[in-house]
Amino acid sequence: MRRLGLLAVIVVLAGLAGSGRALAATEVRMTGDARVYGDFFANRNFTGWNNPYWTSETPTWRPAGVRTEERFQIWERFRLRTDFRANEAVQFRLGVKVEDVWGHGTLTAANPTASLEVYEAYLQFKWPDSAVQVTAGLQPCGFTQSSFFNGSPIFDAKATSLVVTAPLVPDRLTLVLAYTRTIASARTYEPNLQEVYRNQEGYALILPVTLEGFTAKPFFDFSVGGKGAYYITEGGWAEGLISAGLLAQSPAGWKDNFINVLWAGLPLELTALDPFRFYADVLWGHVGLNEYQKNQRRGWFVDAAAEYVGFGWFVPQAFGWWSTGEDSSMRNGSERLPVYFPGHYDDKESTQAWNAGNSFLFDGGQELGKGSNMTVSPAGNWGFGVSINKVKFLDSLEQRLTAVYVRGNNAPRAIRDANAILGSNPLFVMGRDLTVNEWIVGLNFDSKYKLYENLALVVETGWAHPGAFQTSVWGSRLAHKAEDAWKAALGFTYTF
Repeated sequence: MRRLGLLAVIVVLAGLAGSGRALAATEVRMTGDARVYGDFFANRNFTGWNNPYWTSETPTWRPAGVRTEERFQIWERFRLRTDFRANEAVQFRLGVKVEDVWGHGTLTAANPTASLEVYEAYLQFKWPDSAVQVTAGLQPCGFTQSSFFNGSPIFDAKATSLVVTAPLVPDRLTLVLAYTRTIASARTYEPNLQEVYRNQEGYALILPVTLEGFTAKPFFDFSVGGKGAYYITEGGWAEGLISAGLLAQSPAGWKDNFINVLWAGLPLELTALDPFRFYADVLWGHVGLNEYQKNQRRGWFVDAAAEYVGFGWFVPQAFGWWSTGEDSSMRNGSERLPVYFPGHYDDKESTQAWNAGNSFLFDGGQELGKGSNMTVSPAGNWGFGVSINKVKFLDSLEQRLTAVYVRGNNAPRAIRDANAILGSNPLFVMGRDLTVNEWIVGLNFDSKYKLYENLALVVETGWAHPGAFQTSVWGSRLAHKAEDAWKAALGFTYTF
């Protein structure tokens, strides 16, 4: 977080550029967006109570059902992106945002806590006399995914990266190399004289291929995590990378100083049969290749979708996915796809970008982002859905209706045994991680009406109904509390 002094620096720099003084050769361009909306959300997590959440790197956590929800909130967010462009080949972007609920922090009436958050800060340039582009800094990052599904279920976030993009065959084949450091917990010195690796970093190779009516974007990533990295207090994604055996089986904890990780994927899109279009992704990951078997986590994820774009005033869509789930033993590790962000709660948004039809069940894609969905995990579950998208009865009005069915692929015993040893824990969450006997259905109906070209009135609604959660897995207190959840959000979005 940054003080308002940061905004003053931006204004001064822009003023100098515009006045023709020290930055006379620099073109400054500002873009941004704002949204203000009210959100009513009943029975978050199907209970109206909090899910379990981490409290320290030890690790420690608080169980589910110790806090109750606030059903109505008003959110406001403003983002400003400033590009400092020296010429067509060299520029720097700085993006800052203010975001909070009315009556809290920055938006408090008396004695507000004024602050800005930097969410983008990167240098971008082309290597002299070439088409090779280099981008370095805090920037949008993520593994490739077919465009239908909004984003990758493994990793899709802002991160500090060095990305080199080189066209091998113009408009046909591109080489993308990326180095990403997501955590550097120790910085310059260790907190003591022990040599414990405390970083998390990845090396990715992407080869986008574009042909007439067909695209493929295969990727491969090798990452290294340190057993001393602060995954919880700094990263916030611990439960997406580890197995229950790491904590619940002896010897507890990591064996090695370095934890090796592999990911690979093949996103595909076919438009040669237009107006029929098809999409698919095959993803695989393995955490802890050099670890005890109980500490390893590896799994598969497959999705597919089809749509017809020939009607003009609406687009019918169908989609489905399948992912490996936990077997009945913790001793052989986890069988779920490892992901950086498994879906979060409370005041966080879009931590796991995968979604289809803007479903109310999944965390990603909603325009009114916070308090927007049920954070159901696509990993470890399977399901299908249909969507009537881009419905246009009026020129300025666009609507969407989506229905989704989700069922678990996880053995009840795996979750039951972990909960028996650990208690209510963030590794397995009722309503997010489903057993083979549990299911959820969800509906959402969304509308966007353009008042002006850059100002829109947005309404997002959602409803979710849980199949009977297993008392033997989650305990009677949580399972008997489960009931339908629904939300209604109304607000304005502005872009400039």
